[in-house]
Amino acid sequence: MASHRRPKPASRTRVTVLTATAAAAVALTSQAAHADPKPSKSEVKSKVDKLYDEAEQATEKYNGAKEKQDQLEKQVGALQDKVARGQDELNKLRDGLGSMASAQYRSGGIDPSVQLFLSANPDDFLDKASSLDQLSAKQTEALQKIQAKQRSLAQQRKEAQDKLKDLADTRKELGTKKAETQSKLAAAQKLLNSLTAAEKASLAADDARANRANERADLGHEAPASGRGAAALSAAQSQIGKPYVYGATGTASFDCSGLTSWAYRQAGVSIPRTSQAQAGAGTQIGRSQLKPGDLVLFYGDLHHVGLYAGNGQVLHAPKPGASVRYEAMDNMPFQFGVRVS
Repeated sequence: MASHRRPKPASRTRVTVLTATAAAAVALTSQAAHADPKPSKSEVKSKVDKLYDEAEQATEKYNGAKEKQDQLEKQVGALQDKVARGQDELNKLRDGLGSMASAQYRSGGIDPSVQLFLSANPDDFLDKASSLDQLSAKQTEALQKIQAKQRSLAQQRKEAQDKLKDLADTRKELGTKKAETQSKLAAAQKLLNSLTAAEKASLAADDARANRANERADLGHEAPASGRGAAALSAAQSQIGKPYVYGATGTASFDCSGLTSWAYRQAGVSIPRTSQAQAGAGTQIGRSQLKPGDLVLFYGDLHHVGLYAGNGQVLHAPKPGASVRYEAMDNMPFQFGVRVS
């Protein structure tokens, strides 16, 4: 006779495991369904361009800090040389007074006040001495010269110390801005790395086409702002096709303000290194007043600059992946022009 035993019920542990596994599978499926889709090539390009723009902002601040550092290093060096020369002069003055004291001693004794200066605390001698009339006119003059030199040296040493502190602060700022720029560039590279090989090739081809197209432009026949402006524009035109590199000042590569400052230097004019400082390098003018060779500032914080080339075109170093080229001013938020004097 066949057995009619009931099937053994599944253990509670087994049911729990199966339930948990099923729940996890449902959760993973739900997460997959709601996961952010992979960004398209155009979305990646838009984000990368924004990061490049932010990197340029940080770079212009870096350039400003670097320029300040260079100036401070020269000032500190000059002050330290001045202090060293002053110390030599002070030593000679003291030696001269010592010679007078020696002669006085040989002739029958040394003035107590001179003895105090030479042996006790010469730096504070004049403040402590109560009777300069005991000294000869020659000794008094020598002591006054020493006191004046001591005060001058103390002031120069303090100035050098202040400059050294400014230099340390500037170097710290320099490191911060460099790290910020590198962070933006790394984020942009990470986005680019998320593209397929075909998408990367397509973006590179787009940039190459833009570079070739924008290296030639209809500039019209506008008269230049000045002889110097014409020379600066001509110099910049000779660099068309050179790559953009953050912090570069030529001639292998340029950033935006590196190109404009280099171009004006070829025209015999020294303008500041950064775009924000170049905004004050001459007379501010409106768009309708622009002539070839004028500086053109873009964005609210003035972190981008180029040279007006004529017919609404600007010659500039745009961004990583792009070369020095012409571009329509309408592609960027124009702020104002500057005619370099």
